[in-house]
Amino acid sequence: SSGINAEYGVIGPSAVASVKVGKNAELVNNFKVGGENRSWYTRVTDETNDTYLCEKYPHDSFGLLGNLYLSQGLPSPVIKVSARIRTGHRNFITTMNEGLSADFGENTVAVGGVFMLKEGKTKCHVMPGFSCTPIRSDDDVNRWLRFYEMSAPLIHTSVFVSRDPGLDLRLEHSHCFSEHGDGGHYHFDTTPDTVRYEGYFSLAEKIVRIDAPEVTHQIGRD
Repeated sequence: SSGINAEYGVIGPSAVASVKVGKNAELVNNFKVGGENRSWYTRVTDETNDTYLCEKYPHDSFGLLGNLYLSQGLPSPVIKVSARIRTGHRNFITTMNEGLSADFGENTVAVGGVFMLKEGKTKCHVMPGFSCTPIRSDDDVNRWLRFYEMSAPLIHTSVFVSRDPGLDLRLEHSHCFSEHGDGGHYHFDTTPDTVRYEGYFSLAEKIVRIDAPEVTHQIGRD
């Protein structure tokens, strides 16, 4: 918008602008305001055979919802996290977020960044076309979504918040892309004995909630 400095970069997961793409899809935002766009998206290409395609996203808008991290891109300290061999039941992002929540309690910590699945495989979903029937539960969401096992290397943008400060936030959200055709909404790795992650993250100075819905729910926030 006109209120955002043109030097800002934007990363993070969202849905695509379905009016531009023609259907739902998973978007990895990576662009400079008013400048270069390096975003990618993944869409279901055949709902009968459950095929999908990950490719570059040429548009300058998104739809439905997004969790975005804005940065001037200036040199500054970042948090590097390397991990391998998952021993618990939480995914890479949830593990860090629960640690922040335990350490900072009632103080909200918001984080944005990128991470790579360097080895292993993950479970991801890709949204198909809009549902023709009402979605009223998490089970309904899971029946509607298309789930796939995807292979490294996968590059993710991620935004997570240690606690909701009363803004009705999604506490964590990560989307991935690759140049070998895999991409989507990250859930967790499926190869705990061989998985390897590397990520770079930065703390947010403030949280801005835009267009909060008048009526809300907790369905489909995994």
